[in-house]
Amino acid sequence: MKRTCTSLMLAGSMLAGGQAMAGDLLQWQNNSLTYLYGKDFQVNPRIQQTVTFEHADGWKYGDNFFFIDKIFYNGKEDAFAGKNTHYGELSPRLSFNKIFDQKFELGPIKDVLLAMTYEFGEDDTESYLIGPGFDLAIPGFDYFQLNFYNRHTEGDRPGDNIWQVTPVWSYTIPVGDSDVLIDGFMDWVVDNDVNSKGEYHANLHFNPQVKYDLGKALNLGAKQLYVGVEYDYWKNKYGIEDSQGFKTDQSVTSFLVKVHF
Repeated sequence: MKRTCTSLMLAGSMLAGGQAMAGDLLQWQNNSLTYLYGKDFQVNPRIQQTVTFEHADGWKYGDNFFFIDKIFYNGKEDAFAGKNTHYGELSPRLSFNKIFDQKFELGPIKDVLLAMTYEFGEDDTESYLIGPGFDLAIPGFDYFQLNFYNRHTEGDRPGDNIWQVTPVWSYTIPVGDSDVLIDGFMDWVVDNDVNSKGEYHANLHFNPQVKYDLGKALNLGAKQLYVGVEYDYWKNKYGIEDSQGFKTDQSVTSFLVKVHF
């Protein structure tokens, strides 16, 4: 299963990479850089600064999302990663509507997709996810995705062959001469897993951003420069059960600046 999932994800990323050479395949793309500063993180050092590169695109047969975080621990050292670390995800999705040139619609469901994600970072964090995805038409939302993944971890780490539900959304609110954008995701891992390497507990990671379109307000161009906050709530962070002896339930608000290009 892991080999199949990896092959599909690599195929998706290779097809996405070929878009630069085949412009007729590329329908849209967006890139951004974000700076985040927050306090009161759990498990890792409590103060963190993060620089994030994000890429999203839509193409002839689906869509792709990629991000990578470079995380700095403000001079403190993490037990496994030192004074800084990195983490990223590659998420290609293949659209049934686009591939078969048919409308797979039912009620709010506007497209059915094969959704995949590759998670990578330091300290043996590789995971492969695959499952069905749905694009939903919900009044008021710019977009709303609902993806169901079966998770597979690399090696013998606990947390293998369990299910994750991931909604992704964007909602725009006009405010004066500009807009407030509320977007984000939630990763809800619904299962526990125990093996000889340890225990992995069900966990919920809720991560919305609330951003003011400063570029539009200053007549610098809409949807290019945002300022705001990111809220990060993570129950049983990394699948580690919260306890009195070791707190893993995380609730952090970070300041952010985001530039799109």
